[in-house]
Amino acid sequence: MDYENSDRGDQTILPTAVKILIAGGFGVGKTTLVGSVSETQPLRTEEVLSEQGIGVDDISGVETKATTTVAMDFGRISFGDDLVLYLFGTPGQDRFWFIWDELALGALGAVVLADTRRLADCFPSIDYFEGQGLPFIVAVNCFDGSRKYSLDEVKMALNLDPEVPVMLCDARKRESSKEVLIALLQHVMKGRGLTREPESVGS
Repeated sequence: MDYENSDRGDQTILPTAVKILIAGGFGVGKTTLVGSVSETQPLRTEEVLSEQGIGVDDISGVETKATTTVAMDFGRISFGDDLVLYLFGTPGQDRFWFIWDELALGALGAVVLADTRRLADCFPSIDYFEGQGLPFIVAVNCFDGSRKYSLDEVKMALNLDPEVPVMLCDARKRESSKEVLIALLQHVMKGRGLTREPESVGS
Protein backbone atom coordinates (compact mmCIF):
# COMPACT_ATOMS: atom_id res chain seq x y z
CA MET A 1 0.00 0.00 0.00
CA ASP A 2 1.41 3.42 -0.99
CA TYR A 3 0.75 6.69 0.75
CA GLU A 4 1.58 9.95 -0.99
CA ASN A 5 2.78 12.75 1.26
CA SER A 6 1.07 15.90 -0.09
CA ASP A 7 3.54 18.22 1.68
CA ARG A 8 6.74 16.76 0.27
CA GLY A 9 5.40 15.03 -2.83
CA ASP A 10 7.25 11.78 -2.03
CA GLN A 11 5.83 8.35 -1.34
CA THR A 12 6.10 6.38 1.87
CA ILE A 13 5.37 2.67 1.82
CA LEU A 14 3.31 1.72 4.85
CA PRO A 15 3.75 -1.75 6.31
CA THR A 16 1.00 -4.27 5.71
CA ALA A 17 -0.86 -5.09 8.93
CA VAL A 18 -1.78 -8.74 9.43
CA LYS A 19 -3.93 -10.25 12.17
CA ILE A 20 -2.87 -13.61 13.63
CA LEU A 21 -4.69 -15.67 16.26
CA ILE A 22 -2.92 -17.68 18.95
CA ALA A 23 -5.33 -20.34 20.20
CA GLY A 24 -5.39 -23.54 22.23
CA GLY A 25 -6.60 -25.00 25.48
CA PHE A 26 -6.52 -23.60 28.99
CA GLY A 27 -2.97 -23.16 30.31
CA VAL A 28 -1.25 -24.18 27.07
CA GLY A 29 1.02 -21.11 26.86
CA LYS A 30 -0.80 -18.61 24.64
CA THR A 31 -0.09 -15.64 26.92
CA THR A 32 3.52 -16.77 27.24
CA LEU A 33 4.03 -17.00 23.48
CA VAL A 34 2.55 -13.57 22.78
CA GLY A 35 4.65 -12.05 25.57
CA SER A 36 7.88 -13.73 24.48
CA VAL A 37 7.72 -12.51 20.90
CA SER A 38 5.99 -9.11 21.11
CA GLU A 39 8.22 -6.11 20.42
CA THR A 40 5.88 -3.95 22.49
CA GLN A 41 4.56 -4.41 26.01
CA PRO A 42 1.79 -6.97 25.47
CA LEU A 43 -1.76 -6.26 26.54
CA ARG A 44 -3.04 -8.96 28.88
CA THR A 45 -6.48 -9.56 30.34
CA GLU A 46 -5.55 -12.10 33.01
CA GLU A 47 -7.52 -12.60 36.19
CA VAL A 48 -6.69 -14.68 39.25
CA LEU A 49 -8.40 -18.06 39.33
CA SER A 50 -11.05 -18.03 42.05
CA GLU A 51 -13.21 -20.49 43.93
CA GLN A 52 -16.04 -19.69 41.49
CA GLY A 53 -14.08 -21.52 38.81
CA ILE A 54 -13.91 -24.77 40.80
CA GLY A 55 -15.81 -27.42 38.87
CA VAL A 56 -16.00 -25.12 35.84
CA ASP A 57 -12.35 -24.81 34.74
CA ASP A 58 -10.48 -28.09 34.31
CA ILE A 59 -6.99 -27.51 35.70
CA SER A 60 -5.84 -31.13 35.68
CA GLY A 61 -2.27 -31.17 34.45
CA VAL A 62 -1.84 -27.43 35.10
CA GLU A 63 -2.59 -27.32 38.81
CA THR A 64 0.02 -24.63 39.47
CA LYS A 65 -1.66 -22.14 37.11
CA ALA A 66 -2.95 -19.18 39.11
CA THR A 67 -4.34 -16.84 36.44
CA THR A 68 -6.40 -17.10 33.27
CA THR A 69 -7.07 -14.94 30.20
CA VAL A 70 -10.66 -13.70 30.20
CA ALA A 71 -10.72 -11.69 26.95
CA MET A 72 -7.52 -11.75 24.90
CA ASP A 73 -3.79 -11.18 24.81
CA PHE A 74 -2.42 -8.70 22.30
CA GLY A 75 1.10 -8.13 20.96
CA ARG A 76 2.90 -6.94 17.84
CA ILE A 77 5.96 -8.00 15.89
CA SER A 78 7.48 -6.66 12.65
CA PHE A 79 8.84 -8.63 9.70
CA GLY A 80 11.28 -6.30 7.97
CA ASP A 81 9.88 -2.90 7.05
CA ASP A 82 6.80 -4.01 5.14
CA LEU A 83 4.89 -6.43 7.38
CA VAL A 84 3.55 -6.14 10.92
CA LEU A 85 1.84 -9.01 12.68
CA TYR A 86 -0.78 -8.21 15.30
CA LEU A 87 -1.13 -11.19 17.61
CA PHE A 88 -4.39 -11.95 19.38
CA GLY A 89 -4.31 -14.67 22.01
CA THR A 90 -7.73 -16.26 22.52
CA PRO A 91 -9.15 -17.29 25.90
CA GLY A 92 -8.91 -21.02 26.50
CA GLN A 93 -12.02 -21.85 28.50
CA ASP A 94 -15.19 -22.75 26.63
CA ARG A 95 -17.24 -20.19 28.57
CA PHE A 96 -15.32 -17.43 26.74
CA TRP A 97 -15.71 -18.87 23.23
CA PHE A 98 -18.33 -16.28 22.36
CA ILE A 99 -15.39 -13.87 21.90
CA TRP A 100 -13.79 -15.99 19.19
CA ASP A 101 -15.94 -14.81 16.28
CA GLU A 102 -14.92 -11.22 16.98
CA LEU A 103 -11.25 -12.10 17.36
CA ALA A 104 -11.24 -14.21 14.18
CA LEU A 105 -12.75 -11.46 12.03
CA GLY A 106 -10.17 -10.45 9.41
CA ALA A 107 -7.47 -12.87 10.63
CA LEU A 108 -4.96 -14.20 8.08
CA GLY A 109 -4.31 -17.43 9.99
CA ALA A 110 -3.89 -19.03 13.38
CA VAL A 111 -1.47 -20.93 15.58
CA VAL A 112 -3.00 -23.72 17.65
CA LEU A 113 -0.82 -24.39 20.67
CA ALA A 114 -0.96 -27.98 21.96
CA ASP A 115 0.09 -29.54 25.25
CA THR A 116 0.71 -33.30 25.04
CA ARG A 117 -0.45 -33.63 28.67
CA ARG A 118 -3.88 -32.34 27.62
CA LEU A 119 -3.89 -32.91 23.86
CA ALA A 120 -7.67 -33.12 23.55
CA ASP A 121 -7.91 -29.49 24.73
CA CYS A 122 -6.84 -28.22 21.31
CA PHE A 123 -9.64 -30.04 19.44
CA PRO A 124 -12.12 -27.14 19.82
CA SER A 125 -9.59 -24.71 18.27
CA ILE A 126 -8.87 -27.07 15.38
CA ASP A 127 -12.58 -27.68 14.76
CA TYR A 128 -13.27 -23.94 14.85
CA PHE A 129 -10.59 -22.98 12.33
CA GLU A 130 -11.45 -25.88 10.04
CA GLY A 131 -15.08 -24.77 10.13
CA GLN A 132 -14.08 -21.17 9.38
CA GLY A 133 -11.72 -22.21 6.58
CA LEU A 134 -8.92 -20.29 8.32
CA PRO A 135 -5.38 -21.59 7.68
CA PHE A 136 -3.63 -22.79 10.83
CA ILE A 137 -0.64 -24.73 12.08
CA VAL A 138 -0.21 -26.75 15.28
CA ALA A 139 2.72 -25.94 17.58
CA VAL A 140 3.39 -28.41 20.39
CA ASN A 141 4.57 -26.44 23.41
CA CYS A 142 7.29 -28.49 25.11
CA PHE A 143 6.75 -28.34 28.87
CA ASP A 144 9.48 -29.46 31.24
CA GLY A 145 8.91 -33.00 32.46
CA SER A 146 6.14 -33.81 29.99
CA ARG A 147 6.25 -36.99 27.92
CA LYS A 148 7.71 -36.50 24.46
CA TYR A 149 5.85 -37.62 21.36
CA SER A 150 6.91 -37.57 17.73
CA LEU A 151 5.25 -35.07 15.41
CA ASP A 152 3.74 -37.95 13.45
CA GLU A 153 2.16 -39.30 16.65
CA VAL A 154 0.70 -35.87 17.44
CA LYS A 155 -0.61 -35.43 13.90
CA MET A 156 -2.25 -38.85 13.99
CA ALA A 157 -3.80 -38.24 17.41
CA LEU A 158 -5.29 -34.94 16.21
CA ASN A 159 -6.48 -36.45 12.91
CA LEU A 160 -5.13 -33.46 11.01
CA ASP A 161 -5.23 -32.86 7.30
CA PRO A 162 -1.84 -33.91 5.85
CA GLU A 163 -1.26 -30.32 4.69
CA VAL A 164 -1.44 -28.86 8.22
CA PRO A 165 2.10 -28.30 9.57
CA VAL A 166 2.94 -29.58 13.06
CA MET A 167 6.05 -28.40 14.89
CA LEU A 168 7.65 -28.30 18.32
CA CYS A 169 8.17 -25.04 20.17
CA ASP A 170 9.05 -23.50 23.52
CA ALA A 171 6.67 -20.59 24.01
CA ARG A 172 9.00 -19.08 26.63
CA LYS A 173 11.74 -18.50 24.07
CA ARG A 174 11.53 -15.62 21.60
CA GLU A 175 13.40 -17.38 18.79
CA SER A 176 11.18 -20.44 19.04
CA SER A 177 8.02 -18.31 19.01
CA LYS A 178 9.30 -16.41 15.94
CA GLU A 179 9.87 -19.70 14.12
CA VAL A 180 6.24 -20.64 14.80
CA LEU A 181 4.98 -17.38 13.28
CA ILE A 182 7.24 -17.75 10.24
CA ALA A 183 5.97 -21.30 9.74
CA LEU A 184 2.40 -20.02 9.79
CA LEU A 185 3.17 -17.31 7.22
CA GLN A 186 4.86 -19.85 4.96
CA HIS A 187 1.84 -22.15 5.28
CA VAL A 188 -0.57 -19.34 4.38
CA MET A 189 1.55 -18.24 1.41
CA LYS A 190 1.83 -21.82 0.16
CA GLY A 191 -1.94 -22.19 0.35
CA ARG A 192 -2.32 -19.04 -1.74
CA GLY A 193 0.25 -20.14 -4.30
CA LEU A 194 2.82 -17.56 -3.18
CA THR A 195 6.52 -18.32 -2.82
CA ARG A 196 7.98 -15.13 -1.32
CA GLU A 197 9.77 -15.80 1.97
CA PRO A 198 9.03 -13.50 4.93
CA GLU A 199 11.83 -11.07 5.69
CA SER A 200 13.72 -11.50 8.94
CA VAL A 201 11.84 -10.57 12.08
CA GLY A 202 12.96 -7.51 13.99
CA SER A 203 14.98 -8.25 17.09
